Amino acid sequence: MDIILVPGFWLDASSWSEVTPPLVAAGHRVHPLTLPGLESVDAPRAGIGLGDHVDAVIARIDSLDESVVLVGHSGGGAIIHGALDARPNRVARAIYVDSFPLGDGDAITDEFTVDGDDLPLPDWSEFGEPDLVDLTDEVRAAFRARAVPEPRRVASDQQQLHDERRYGVPATVIACEFTSDQLQGWIQDGEPWVSELGRLRDVEYVDLPTGHWPQFTRPVDLADVILAAVDGRQS
Repeated sequence: MDIILVPGFWLDASSWSEVTPPLVAAGHRVHPLTLPGLESVDAPRAGIGLGDHVDAVIARIDSLDESVVLVGHSGGGAIIHGALDARPNRVARAIYVDSFPLGDGDAITDEFTVDGDDLPLPDWSEFGEPDLVDLTDEVRAAFRARAVPEPRRVASDQQQLHDERRYGVPATVIACEFTSDQLQGWIQDGEPWVSELGRLRDVEYVDLPTGHWPQFTRPVDLADVILAAVDGRQS
């Protein structure tokens, strides 16, 4: 199976480096992506929006011959959902890592301070405590050293969705900083930020307790959960 790995904000393809070896060892073809504007700190980010990141994922899907599994971490969940909407017949499963699908007309976030065309990695004090569970000082330092400013429009642009066949594609939600019970409770309570998730018809929920960046704090366990979802088995 071709597995496309889409990082969250401030990260490039290398952020999956500890997750990919078990996937490859299991016989899968793995495609971690570096999205436009995330190539380096000095990369141009003017004019790059959410649609450009979605298009980059679509282009990778189109470059492959078989059906794919899309894996999106954090803001990458919104990006893979946009690509799924564009290619619902090419996606075997969408896996949302501590994230969930972003609905039509919604934006990822307006919580962080922008600097021109950039959305820099904020100070750790701007994140909630659940985000930072298991993120040691050493891991935080390594994360900040590798972080690249996110193009600001990726966070603020509205999602554009068109094809309701997306609701029939199987999905897995890997719950890290929140539990799967909490997430399903928010859906039942009609919370707007999970309304798109509530429309999916085939969803499995898996708990992987840690902070918001399991690819750094529990990479082997994250790989195992991804493999379980891809192979259709319980982790």
